Amino acid sequence: MRNSQNQHGVHSPFVYDLVTNCFYDKTNYPEYDLIRKYRNELLSDKSEITIKDFGAGSKVFSSNKRPIFSIAKNSGITYYRAKLLYRLVNFLNIENALELGTSLGIASAAISVNQKTKLVTLEGCPNIATIAAKQFEKFALQNIDLRVDTFANTIPEILENHLNFDLIYFDGNHQKQATLDYFEQLLPLAHNNSVFIFDDIHWSAEMEEAWEIIKSHPKISVSIDTYQWGLVFFRKEQLKQHFSIRV
Repeated sequence: MRNSQNQHGVHSPFVYDLVTNCFYDKTNYPEYDLIRKYRNELLSDKSEITIKDFGAGSKVFSSNKRPIFSIAKNSGITYYRAKLLYRLVNFLNIENALELGTSLGIASAAISVNQKTKLVTLEGCPNIATIAAKQFEKFALQNIDLRVDTFANTIPEILENHLNFDLIYFDGNHQKQATLDYFEQLLPLAHNNSVFIFDDIHWSAEMEEAWEIIKSHPKISVSIDTYQWGLVFFRKEQLKQHFSIRV
């Protein structure tokens, strides 16, 4: 069942509150300034690095040698989305977060600028991770645990720790089977109030298929399609509902 394009048609109190007081929150939070500066610094960096791409590749780049500003512009989260991610972390009182796909760390900064949040972020490409690590240090984001290796190696390490995550942000591989595999692997780390965010759910027909499978999973009670992100919640007290809300 697909519901509503704004908060007025939402009949779930939880989702109505989320949309009204988080998605559409117009407050100019002081943390936005750090996010903006972090991203703008990368956008002004003309140096080039060679990357390893473990995901679905790029629709923009034909070479693995890429300028940092282009990676920030074309592969990094937008400032608008980074602000929304910050608001979600703040609104949902996220204490422990996991990110699959650090890239240059713009989304990482949006999550961890909230100092009460501890972030574990995974990146497969050492050269990109090096840039991100320097940025984290420069902007004093000391609540980030950056792990550099393939997801195949780092996810089992995460699972061994048996730590529940309030938020898992999936942005490291835009392929159907990989997305579904990571979702299934990380399901045991979710609790009743967790949220999983999947980036680029309309990247391809295969990603749309993956999204349909994820939101129909029996453990998922609420899904929200924001037209770029797909959010899923595990709230057992709620009837299963699917929403499409343009943000």
